[in-house]
Amino acid sequence: MTENEQLLERVAAKARSTRPWGWASLPEPVDVATPARAEAALGFPLPSLLTELYLRIGDGGFGPDYGLLPLLDNPPSGEPAAVAQYLANRESAIKDPQWPWPEGVLPISHWGCAMYACVDCRSPQATVLLFEPNAGDADHAWYVDAPSLTDWLRAWVDGTGWYEEANEGPEPTPWADFPIRAGRRPGTTDKAPAQAS
Repeated sequence: MTENEQLLERVAAKARSTRPWGWASLPEPVDVATPARAEAALGFPLPSLLTELYLRIGDGGFGPDYGLLPLLDNPPSGEPAAVAQYLANRESAIKDPQWPWPEGVLPISHWGCAMYACVDCRSPQATVLLFEPNAGDADHAWYVDAPSLTDWLRAWVDGTGWYEEANEGPEPTPWADFPIRAGRRPGTTDKAPAQAS
């Protein structure tokens, strides 16, 4: 059995035994056509491990705090689907360039208070990012939650994530690639310069 197969079995076992806030039950997995429909809407491929989570475990409703978002359709929980949230974030970024949403960064889990766990679908290891906009500055709103989706899932099943009350591990570090992925030079913002008086 491969390492990913073992991890998927552990995630499935925890998904069957725990419910995130707002989910009464674990949704059925998506059908085999749904990931391809999601990729067509997004314009980029999903990481294979993320696809397997939706195909084999459930269409959201498991994972830390509020759990994974549904992939393409809204469930009874009222959480937005990951694809719809990504497209809305990209559209919002066009209207407000101060808050760019990097291409290929798919929100997969809502933490509450406008915070999301997101998978960087352009990174080979599917880095999981934390979007935390509450400081009011887009350049300081992105952090590396886990180096890979594998690590993020392992932290959840092991109870070692930074979000666990009993875990006093290090906080997530800033996402150094954000300025480049947002089309900004490092150390600059798109804010207009202050006018001299």
